[in-house]
Amino acid sequence: MAGAEDTRRAAELRAAITDHNYRYHVLVEPIVTDAEYDALARELIALEEKYPELVTPDSPTQQVGSRTGDVFAPIRHVERLMSLDNVDSLEALESWRDRLARVLDGEPDGYMCEMKIDGLAVSLTYQSGVLVQGATRGDGTVGEDITANVRAIGDIPRALGAGAPTVLEVRGEIFMPVSAFAELNRRQAELGEKPYVNPRNTAAGSVRQKDPDKTGERQLSIWVYQLGHVEGAPTFARHSEAMQWLGELGLPINPDSRRVDGIDAVEAYVQDALDHRHDRDYEIDGVVVKADVLTEQAAAGFTAKSPRWAIAYKLPPEEKTTILKDILINVGRTGAVTPYAELEPVFVGGVTVTSATLHNEGELQRKDLRIGDTVIVRRAGDVIPEVVGPVLDRRPSGAEMWHMPAKCPFSGHPIVLAEGEAKARCTGGFACPSQLREYLFHFASRGAMDIEGLGYKTVDALLSNDLITDPADIFTLEPAGLLELEGWGEISVNNLLAAIEGAKDRPLARLLTALGIRMIGGTVAETLARHFGSLEAILAATPEKLEEIDGIGPEISRSLADWIGEGDNRRLVDRLAAAGVRLADPDPEERDTTLVGLSVVITGTLQDFSRDTAKAAVVERGGKVTGSVSGKTAALIAGEGGGSKLAKAESLGVPVLGEAEFKLLLADGPDAVGILNGSD
Repeated sequence: MAGAEDTRRAAELRAAITDHNYRYHVLVEPIVTDAEYDALARELIALEEKYPELVTPDSPTQQVGSRTGDVFAPIRHVERLMSLDNVDSLEALESWRDRLARVLDGEPDGYMCEMKIDGLAVSLTYQSGVLVQGATRGDGTVGEDITANVRAIGDIPRALGAGAPTVLEVRGEIFMPVSAFAELNRRQAELGEKPYVNPRNTAAGSVRQKDPDKTGERQLSIWVYQLGHVEGAPTFARHSEAMQWLGELGLPINPDSRRVDGIDAVEAYVQDALDHRHDRDYEIDGVVVKADVLTEQAAAGFTAKSPRWAIAYKLPPEEKTTILKDILINVGRTGAVTPYAELEPVFVGGVTVTSATLHNEGELQRKDLRIGDTVIVRRAGDVIPEVVGPVLDRRPSGAEMWHMPAKCPFSGHPIVLAEGEAKARCTGGFACPSQLREYLFHFASRGAMDIEGLGYKTVDALLSNDLITDPADIFTLEPAGLLELEGWGEISVNNLLAAIEGAKDRPLARLLTALGIRMIGGTVAETLARHFGSLEAILAATPEKLEEIDGIGPEISRSLADWIGEGDNRRLVDRLAAAGVRLADPDPEERDTTLVGLSVVITGTLQDFSRDTAKAAVVERGGKVTGSVSGKTAALIAGEGGGSKLAKAESLGVPVLGEAEFKLLLADGPDAVGILNGSD
């Protein structure tokens, strides 16, 4: 019999896990790491196995997912959607195989191995090949009606191909590709908005909101992983056969799924997933292993909430807890003041993390982060470390809310927060050494003037030796001054000066981006450059003229006017012109039209181009870069880790170009790589 302490602890665990389920599945605001959640779940399972009388009908061990929220109408699933039990070691995976083999009187006749996508589980229903319903998993029995939102997701077909059955229900995982997430946060940064934390929560939040148009804008995708209720379909012997059939109907099936024989091949698949965890254009948190033969699945059956014939192998967590030692601030190129956390070193996501951004004072206070807190830190792949939130029950007594200092610690100038803005700003301008340093680095960066060799180390050397005081000084540097720098010789000096000389002839959009005007990033800069043709014309344009342009609203025109109103900025433009920097694009008839009318999509990682420089190279030649692959896409430019866009291009017959072919396309046009010149 369970004692009073075990009974109390089981009730405490049930309440905590139920709350965490609701925060994760419905609110999309988890407050504990996956590893901490799993530890709570394992503790409850162990207690219930030891004392069966502690099992209650409402225990999370007997439930799937979480209760639904109140934003969408409820939908009752025709067949219950189950959750998966999980293991976190190869030994535990082998124990699962052994249990399954005992039930089946022998090892399964093959396994299906699939990536466990870190997204939002959904059910899609088609009638006579037409999409009629989309629903969240909910508690497995009742989900939420998200039909309008799933119809807005381009990768989810509204109609299936020939051979669709009378009724077809499938299960899948909606996710945000890593590349789309990076682009979304780039746009957030351009607008001065806070970045999103991770692709999973962003995808779930995008689906679970009221405006389908906003869902459609988020470039979400889906992998379908299971056949559900079906009427009028062929009979299949294996899960792998059913998945192939679903793919033939036009549903997105993950090409990384594999049918394998034997547990050794399963373990090899798991190891490969771990080794290449961040090589794909989607996030995973594990591997799902299923018995492939459907009669074996039926024989194995289910527990109260999970199939016995499937298991999730959870990859090592990329969230850990550590101590928030201090809160300090950085000052960026626009004067934006960003608080950041100084952390007790913690190994997470493959690296030791010692600091993480806190974005702004409002976000910091929203998360209620305080010096001395135990905090959850997340890092996945190359993503900047993020403090998710505090562990409130570990907060030290006396911990106080942090507030922005009144003066900049670098320049002594006031820090102000303008009405309606999230970011406080240092008012020091170029007199603030931190602001000037960041401005110079941005000015020379790839997406701006692209001055090779002018990174932070060189900028610091130039500033500390009083060789530059603003960006215009870059173009008047002399060899004699550079040769006096420690470690610099004739070759390095000549290389830098050659790069600076080449930057004088950059396209107008690059210069406009380099000037660092708030809300004018690469996309807006291209729009303005295309419309006006010269910096002088842009600076002379009235707000009314600016706002006539598609994509230019009052906030952008006001930001531009504020920038022009600063006397230092106008003097900077004059000095750039005097130094020989080109302030206008060639006349339209003189422009490169190699790729006019051509629409391409760029995915994966290129060796010699950043995403911004690759896009700029296409746009400079008259082409267009879009975010998603369609039948009107002329070509997909694919680097390492092409992911879902590569799979979609192949399914649509869109030509796929590697980096060498991309360079040939830029140099000699579509005919050189054998693609048709079309447009969206």
